Amino acid sequence: MSKVLIVADQTQQIRELSLGLAQRGFACSIIPCRDAAIEQAMEKKPNLTLIAMDGSLASPGMSSLLQDITEECQLPVIALLSRGALDRLDSSFALDDFVVEPWEIIEVAARIEGALRRKSQVASNEIVECGNLVIDLAKCEVTIDGRRLALTFREYELLKFLASNSGRVFTREAMLNRVWGYDYYGGDRTVDVHIRRLRSKIEDPDHTYIETVRNIGYRFRGET
Repeated sequence: MSKVLIVADQTQQIRELSLGLAQRGFACSIIPCRDAAIEQAMEKKPNLTLIAMDGSLASPGMSSLLQDITEECQLPVIALLSRGALDRLDSSFALDDFVVEPWEIIEVAARIEGALRRKSQVASNEIVECGNLVIDLAKCEVTIDGRRLALTFREYELLKFLASNSGRVFTREAMLNRVWGYDYYGGDRTVDVHIRRLRSKIEDPDHTYIETVRNIGYRFRGET
């Protein structure tokens, strides 16, 4: 049984979500969004984290909390967003996916199953290298000059997909289908958000790996 940690206040909506997910076979725990969340996440050893983000989206501690969960616990993170918070969502938040209110049980469950399915895929024994950028598919690690990068699960999957198809141009829709999966319900704006966040971690003024192809999408060109 997969364990899902829900970081949110104990509202009626959250309790109903937890109950609905439990009825679909997920073991859910609810903890408040506070400083102790990371410690409890490590103690409970969940497979995935849901975080309710509305007014707290603007909180200085939210970005730090998300980074701790994704980097220290190595967990996929799905945000539960209010419609008002959606407009304020940007690349500074380390998210793998998000669901907008009303949080329908069937959609949230589908997002969770998709994230867990992708995480459980067995990586091959290959190494993808491009200059000083190295992707170890066996260890699911990315390094630059031997320095390990802290990527979210979705950022890693996106980079792996593009680098494994170097030189080929992909539309945003194609990337959604291949990286997010056919069960993804969001729009192609999320591709741009993840590309920006990925570029901020792997590129600098002297190293460019991902090229924007105007009016089409993106391709991995390696270091240029």
